[in-house]
Amino acid sequence: MSIRRLRNNPKILGDVNMVTEELKNLYYKRLLPIEKYYSFHHFHSPSYEDADFDNKPMVLVMGQYSTGKTTFIRYLIEQDFPGSRVGPEPTTDCFSALMYGETEGIIPGNALTVDPKKPFRNLDPFGNSFLNRFQCAQMPNQVLESISIIDTPGILTAAKRKLSRGYDFPAVLRWFAERVDRIILLFDAHKLEFSDELTRAFGALSGYEDKLRVVLNKADRVDSQQLMRVYGALMWSLGKVFRTPEILRVYIGSFWSEPRQVCDHYQLIELEEEDLLADIRNLPRNAAVRKLNDLVKRARLVRAHAHIISYLKQEMPTIFCKESKKHNLIYQLPVIFTKIQQQHRVPAGDFPDCTKMQEKLLGQDFSKFKTLKPSLMASLDKLLTTDIANLVPLLQQQEARKKSLPGVLDGDFLGTFRPEHYRRDPFKELPRDDESSEADFDDWVVEKYKPKYDEIFYNLSPNEGKLSGTKVKEWMTTTLLPNSVLAHIWRLSDVDGDGMLDNEEFALAVHLIEGKLEGHWLPRELPSHLVPPSKRLSTASDDE
Repeated sequence: MSIRRLRNNPKILGDVNMVTEELKNLYYKRLLPIEKYYSFHHFHSPSYEDADFDNKPMVLVMGQYSTGKTTFIRYLIEQDFPGSRVGPEPTTDCFSALMYGETEGIIPGNALTVDPKKPFRNLDPFGNSFLNRFQCAQMPNQVLESISIIDTPGILTAAKRKLSRGYDFPAVLRWFAERVDRIILLFDAHKLEFSDELTRAFGALSGYEDKLRVVLNKADRVDSQQLMRVYGALMWSLGKVFRTPEILRVYIGSFWSEPRQVCDHYQLIELEEEDLLADIRNLPRNAAVRKLNDLVKRARLVRAHAHIISYLKQEMPTIFCKESKKHNLIYQLPVIFTKIQQQHRVPAGDFPDCTKMQEKLLGQDFSKFKTLKPSLMASLDKLLTTDIANLVPLLQQQEARKKSLPGVLDGDFLGTFRPEHYRRDPFKELPRDDESSEADFDDWVVEKYKPKYDEIFYNLSPNEGKLSGTKVKEWMTTTLLPNSVLAHIWRLSDVDGDGMLDNEEFALAVHLIEGKLEGHWLPRELPSHLVPPSKRLSTASDDE
C-alpha cells in the first residue's frame, strides 16, 4: 500500500492508522527479506509480526520487590486486576500483561503465544519455564483502551541471588524493552539496594535508555533531608550502571491513591506526579513516532549485521584450516568492526555488542554465510533515505485524532482542578441512567449526611452561596489524597460546570472524599442517584 494511495483514499484515512500501515508495508517489503537472507534472527531479535505494529502502546513496570509496582499499576487504572497481589514480600511471581477486554479474565502464557492478535508470539522460544510464569489479564478498563501495561516479577535482592528463576530473566526483559513504549523502573526510598540481578536487568535495558523513566517511590515516608541523601545516592548509582553522559530523569513520588503522609516536600511530589502522568498520557499520541524510530534503529542494525556477515564470509578459506580461521576471526571481531566502519561508512553506534556477537558466532557455520547482495543493500538504503522521510509529514496528521487518557491520567482532571486553567467542554452532557427507576432517581444518598457537610461548607465562608475553586482546593488538600484523585472528585462534584461549588455540590464532594478514604473506588461518571436534587431538573432538560 503506497503513501499516495493512503492520502487519496478517504476510507483508508478514516479506518486505519496511516503511518502504522505504511511502516508495516515497508518492513515486509524491504527489511524482512534482508533479515532472512543474512540470518539476522539467529543473532538478534525475532522478526516483527502484524501485532507488533497494530498493538496499543505498552508500558513495562519493573523494580525490586516491595517497591510498589502492582500498587502503581492499580493507581493508573483505578481498580484491582485479576491475579494482583500486594505485600512486603515478593508477591508478583510472573509477568502479567494487562490489556483491554470486554470480559474480565486471565489467558495463560502458552495460549498467548498462539494468538496472532497479541504481540507475544515470539516469546515461545523462552520455553515452558517462562510461559508458565506469563499471563494476560483482560478487563473492561478505560485506561487500557489506550495503553497496555506489563507487570513484572520483583527483581531479587542480594540475599536471594542464588535462587534460579528457571528462565533467562534479563533476556525476557530485553525482549519486552525492545517492543514497549515506556519502561517505568521503581525504587523504594527506604531500601535503595543495587543487587546482582538488578545490575543484569540494567544490562538488558542497554540501548533503550530513551524509553526509561526512573521513579523514587514512597517519598512521602521520608523527611526532606533523608530524601535529598537517597536521591543523591540513587543518581550516583545509576551513573555507574548507565555509563552515558546524559543523566536519567528520576521522578520523586508516592504513587498510590491513598492519603499521603504530611511532609515538607508534598508540593514537589504533586508536581513530579503530574509530570510523569503527562509523559504516560502522551504515549498513544507518540506511538507512531516510537514505531518509526524502532524500525529505523532495527534497519541500521540490519545494515551493520549484513556487512559483518559478508566480511566473515569473504575471509573464510575455501578448503583448509576453516576452524582455526573461524576462531581467529571471532577473536579479531573488534578490529573487523573498525574496518567495516571505515570502508562502508557505517556509524559505530549501529553495531551490535561485540562480546555478545562473538558468543553467537561460536556456534555458527561461516561457510553458510552470504556475501553482500547489491539489490538488497540498495533497497535498505532506499528505506533509510527516502521511504522513512516520506512518512514524517504524515505523523502530524494523527495529532488531532488522539484523545487524552481517562482516569488519573486524564490531563483535563488536573486542569479543571487548577482554577487558573479552568475550562469545560459545553458540548459534553452529563450521562444519566435512563433505565433507573424514578424512586432511585428521587433519592439522594448524600442527604442524610448533609448537615455535617453544611457545617464545613459555611465555615469556609462561601460568597453568594458558593465556594470558589481556590477555597475548595485548600480544604481538599488537607485530606492528603493525590491531586489527580481530588481533581476527579472536583469534576464529578461541579455538576453545573461553573468552576464553583454550592452547598449541595460541596456535600457531594465531601461524600466522595469520605468514600475514597474508606477504600472505595470512585465512579467514572456521576451516577443518577448522586446528582444533587437542584441539578437534576437542568440535567434532564439538557438531555431533552
